[in-house]
Amino acid sequence: MKLHEIAHGRAGDKGDISNISVIAYRPGDWPLIEAEVTAEKVAALFDRKVSVTRHVLPQLQALNFVITGALPGGVTRSLALDAHGKALAFAVLDMEIGARP
Repeated sequence: MKLHEIAHGRAGDKGDISNISVIAYRPGDWPLIEAEVTAEKVAALFDRKVSVTRHVLPQLQALNFVITGALPGGVTRSLALDAHGKALAFAVLDMEIGARP
């Protein structure tokens, strides 16, 4: 199952830091998202070294990832096309996760 089937995302960026949130559509899917979407899995989506910090927000059934090094040179100096916050959020939402119980 793809993560986007049970969650949506929000994103923003400043400098070389991307901030991506993953938010469950339904509270019943929150435990699966919390268990499956780790900082290590998000870091593995990048083809370069990044530092990923995961913040858990159970009241919102959401995860927030602060990804340092995601945008080399910062947003305004990056030569990467479509590598900014929203595109990176879609990459996270395309992650394969386990099936609902």
